[in-house]
Amino acid sequence: MTREPTGWRKSSRSHQQTACVEVGRVDDGAAVRDSKDREAGYFTTTAHQWQLFVSAVKAGRFDG
Repeated sequence: MTREPTGWRKSSRSHQQTACVEVGRVDDGAAVRDSKDREAGYFTTTAHQWQLFVSAVKAGRFDG
């Protein structure tokens, strides 16, 4: 299984902000990294974990 992320992208809603994350694809999920410090590395999640996270964000579970 290849775990090297591809297709990194930043949210179109982030515009020119510097405090953003980028998401890339891996074989069975997603990779996430800091857009202003790409050399610091990234972490990966399974497709199921990523789906749960995105659903929680859309439901407002992290709104302050």
